[in-house]
Amino acid sequence: MKLAVHSSIDQIDPHQWNALAGTAQPFLRHEFLAALEHGGCLGPARGWLPCPVTLSDAAGLAGAAAAFLKDNSFGEFVFDFAWAEAYARHGLAYYPKLTVAVPFTPASGPRLLVRAGLDEPAVRAQLLEALRELARARGCSSAHALFLTEADRAACAQSGWLLRRDCQFHWSNRGYRDFEEYLATFTAEKRKKARRERRRVQEAGIRFLTRFGGELDAPLLDRIYAFHRQTFLRHGHEPYLTRAFFGEIARTLGDALMVKIAMHGAHPVAAAVFFWSEEALWGRYWGAAGDYHSLHFETCYHQGIEFCIERGIRRFEPGTQGEHKVSRGFEPQLTWSAHEILDERFRQAIGEYLEREADWVEDYVGEVREHVPYRKADA
Repeated sequence: MKLAVHSSIDQIDPHQWNALAGTAQPFLRHEFLAALEHGGCLGPARGWLPCPVTLSDAAGLAGAAAAFLKDNSFGEFVFDFAWAEAYARHGLAYYPKLTVAVPFTPASGPRLLVRAGLDEPAVRAQLLEALRELARARGCSSAHALFLTEADRAACAQSGWLLRRDCQFHWSNRGYRDFEEYLATFTAEKRKKARRERRRVQEAGIRFLTRFGGELDAPLLDRIYAFHRQTFLRHGHEPYLTRAFFGEIARTLGDALMVKIAMHGAHPVAAAVFFWSEEALWGRYWGAAGDYHSLHFETCYHQGIEFCIERGIRRFEPGTQGEHKVSRGFEPQLTWSAHEILDERFRQAIGEYLEREADWVEDYVGEVREHVPYRKADA
């Protein structure tokens, strides 16, 4: 097969790329990755330099990986800042590094894309070797593949990459007919709390609109983006994503983009941005213009759960972190990344650290499971 390293997703045929990526997750689609580039979310100033890797045969694109050269660790959600500090203490450079991921998107999905009908383990192994050699050629300390599927995790383990686990909180649809049937699986105390949260939002006069990408005109997108940006500004920095990015995905991804808009009278006061497919709903960005009691929980979680129930969507991934999600029905779920550390000394030290960390993560998951709101018969 012919190996190629590109400097932009635009250098790769969109139809062939999407044929590999499939439709199960919008983040992997050519349109999403292209919008990140076109919208100025990537580039030298952002520390994300696109270098997608492809393998081709006589029939076209056979395998691919969305890879990026990084000179920082921001926007990855798999935290290795301590590794970079350890390199610096020894007078070595941790950056640049090579990262295979969807920028700013902590959602698990395929990272080693393979055309249907090929020997998938063999192509994945070729992609991993190509990534390893690319990291060496570009002077990187390491290569990283983030938020892996089970098939990619197995391929990385087979190729000798170090595995790392972390925890997110996901919601599972067990065939609920409506939100009340879902709440009926809660303990009485947790059910009462969830109803109270929802009632407070209703009593504040808030109602919700559901709008898909093709229904978002420029003024409404401006308002949604202003909510999103304000959330980041409150924490002292600009958001990773730009208004131009949102405008492009609204046009190119269409219904795969969904926004829940909280209305007070005729005025939007908050919004939560989601992506979805028949497989899953992903909650990504949120913002509000005012301080309404329980509005965050309703907009980002309860509204998303209702959407899943209405459409028969099997799971809801609301993003990273947040133990407050557990009392609202989200359960701990392991996520995986893989790391190829090129310096053997650091590889050994990081490997030993990951073994210790794995025990802590497993204990944490077990502890959190004791606090889910479900009755024992429904847990």
